[in-house]
Amino acid sequence: MRVFAGFNTLIAALIFAGPVAAQLPVPEVQLPQHVPQGAPLGGDLINDTTRTVDVGLRRLTQARENTIGRLARENRGELDRDPAGELVVRAEVVAIDITEAALQRALAEKFVVRRTQKLEDLGVQITVLQTPEDWTAKRGLKKLRELDPAGTYDYNHVYLQSGSADAVPQATAQASGNPHGRVGLIDGGVDQGHQVFQRIRFEHYGCENQLIPNVHGTAVAALLVTQNSVAEVFAADVYCGKAAGGAVDSVAAALAWLARERVAVINISLVGPRNALLERVVNSLVARGFLIVAAVGNDGPAAPPLYPASYPGVVGVTAVDSKHKVLVEACRGEQVDFAARGSDMQAASQSPDAYAPVRGTSFAAPVVAGLLAPDLPSPDVAQRDRVLAKWTQAANDLGKKGRDDVYGSGEIGDLGQVLVEGANK
Repeated sequence: MRVFAGFNTLIAALIFAGPVAAQLPVPEVQLPQHVPQGAPLGGDLINDTTRTVDVGLRRLTQARENTIGRLARENRGELDRDPAGELVVRAEVVAIDITEAALQRALAEKFVVRRTQKLEDLGVQITVLQTPEDWTAKRGLKKLRELDPAGTYDYNHVYLQSGSADAVPQATAQASGNPHGRVGLIDGGVDQGHQVFQRIRFEHYGCENQLIPNVHGTAVAALLVTQNSVAEVFAADVYCGKAAGGAVDSVAAALAWLARERVAVINISLVGPRNALLERVVNSLVARGFLIVAAVGNDGPAAPPLYPASYPGVVGVTAVDSKHKVLVEACRGEQVDFAARGSDMQAASQSPDAYAPVRGTSFAAPVVAGLLAPDLPSPDVAQRDRVLAKWTQAANDLGKKGRDDVYGSGEIGDLGQVLVEGANK
């Protein structure tokens, strides 16, 4: 298993429940029959039927690219695209631990310091530089690397939520138990007033202490707690309703907050490109015994790896449907560690009693994070490895025998069983 170097026998599981490129074998899957006319470009929601399977598959596997294009068009003053087509904050470059000499050279070239953050708990300093007037981020990044070849610079990439949902009234049930886990959430804001959170304690971060509820963040938070294993959620809003929300410096700062609060298990249902700042922060957390759980993404089986799920030490989660078949849009590869339910289910939406159908790896990751959280109350390398061994051993092996690039070590959690048991109480 890929998750941790030095962890030789990792073994994990349990209770809760675009065209595909020809060069990659596609396992048997349960295809969505239709995609709604107004489905969000994020790609996680399947609702009313109006589209054919072929159109549905293209939307599912190309959803992130469509979202990037739309956001770049609609927010030209704030957003741009890097040479690989990824979304970035316009005219900004992120410097990591820039030296005073390098900073002075940048200022002499008319770069401007937008903001500086020292992430004390992770030993990282972030300096966001605005490029000289009329320069793109690409040009600015090239210049900074010329001025300081030994320095570390990158785009201020924007990481995207994987989908959204339209609220529909729907009853739900929760499993019984004695919740005691603490879990961190990096996403959009959570509608704390929803009935599913009645017994959950929240700590919030971001948006200048304003609560700005977000449909995706609320749904992911609800799935973290539905198994009744989590009592406290540390929710970091990295979007705050802004066009440039989800920028990597905001994600890094949120991770530093969770490190400061010693929240050992962290769920990230966001995806984006490899980035030097995010990699530095993730590596620091992994070395300190934190357990990061992340969605592998919905760009299809032939897609390149997405991050942070693909960083070493991060637990990458794919999604399966109610028949335990991988979703056709789910990414595949060495980054897949576990599978969990990510389709054919409802999650809390905004308003006190609304629920909505959700679909995608975004909604499988919190199933895993919620299960692991009670077993790791504080950061600890050895205990984290034992937790992963426990759940890997308990995982329901799917696909090829043993670990594979489609299902990882297998499915953990059974959402369908949780709902059935809850309904019978």
